[in-house]
Amino acid sequence: MLLVSNRGAAVDDISDLIIRSNAGEPGARDKLFASAYAELRKLARSRLRDGGRNTVLDTTALVHESYLRFLNSGQLRSDDRRAFFAYASRVMRSVIIDAVRERQAERRGGDLNRLTLNTQLIDKLPAGEDELLQVNEALEALAQAEPRLAKVVEMRYFGGYTEVEIAEAMDLTERTVRRDWDKARLLLELMLKA
Repeated sequence: MLLVSNRGAAVDDISDLIIRSNAGEPGARDKLFASAYAELRKLARSRLRDGGRNTVLDTTALVHESYLRFLNSGQLRSDDRRAFFAYASRVMRSVIIDAVRERQAERRGGDLNRLTLNTQLIDKLPAGEDELLQVNEALEALAQAEPRLAKVVEMRYFGGYTEVEIAEAMDLTERTVRRDWDKARLLLELMLKA
């Protein structure tokens, strides 16, 4: 089993395992995730950093839940290493958003019958969860109007990618990515204030 010791050492191995996994080779998908596990943990850690973004998941839970979603989705829909990690960041985003929504539903009683009490107490959610859901909704609206801007935000905010990595993955210049990031932030800020 190949272990990733640094980012560059296993680039070819990961790309090869993606191809073998998409070809349906038995055991290739498990080897792929074993090889990419350290980088997936880094990606998950960057998504859960800044405390308060998500109080339900930890790094290991996010990686493992993402892996289960990969298994359930069938083919990886990725051709190379960069596409694989971009796809992993989208899957992690959906896991985080689903966990927040589930937690909010549980706090509101889930499927239980509601009983209104005459009190002044309100069960408030941590600001991080509300903010995360608002950003997700604004990002979905942005994706309909400006798909490339939404992709840049998704890769930067949820994927933890740098401008250089985004430029490489999307075949753009760093300057274009920087402009897209600035424009997307302004648009999202306006949407979040509305």
